[in-house]
Amino acid sequence: MAFEKLSRFFGITDDDDYANEGDYDETDYEKKMEQAVPDFKPSGVPAGRNAKVVPMNQAGRNLDRKIVIFEPRIYADAKEIATNLLENQAVIVNFSQLEDSQARRIVDFLTGTVFAMKGEIQRVGEQIFLCTPPKFEIEGAITDTLKNEQGL
Repeated sequence: MAFEKLSRFFGITDDDDYANEGDYDETDYEKKMEQAVPDFKPSGVPAGRNAKVVPMNQAGRNLDRKIVIFEPRIYADAKEIATNLLENQAVIVNFSQLEDSQARRIVDFLTGTVFAMKGEIQRVGEQIFLCTPPKFEIEGAITDTLKNEQGL
C-alpha cells in the first residue's frame, strides 16, 4: 500500500489505474480557473481571439515613428535632443543659430549618445545633422545629391 502511494507520487505507476481512480475532468478544471481568474483562457482558444499576448518586438513600443526637428540655441538643449533619441525618435538638428564652438560641443555630445545606443549620426547639410536611434535605416546622402546638382 505504501509502495503504491509512493510510486503514484513519483509517477511510477500505470496511467490506466490512476486515470480510473479519480473523478478528474479537464473541463471542470478549466471552468474553475475561469471563475477564479477572469482573464484565464483555456489552451484551446485560437490565437487572436481575445488574446492578450503582444509580440515581443512590439511590446511597449509606439509604432508611429517620429522625426523631431531642433534648432538649439544653447548647449543645454543637447539634453532634450538626447532624450528624444532615447525615446526612439529620429532627430534633425539645425545648428544655424549657434556659434561653431557650441555646435561642435553638442555634436560631440550627440555622437556619444548615438554611439551608446547603437544609433547613427549623419551630416545632411552644412549645419544640419540627422541623429537616429537603432533600427532606423538611412538611405542615400544629401551631400552626394548636392554635389551632383552643382556639377562638382
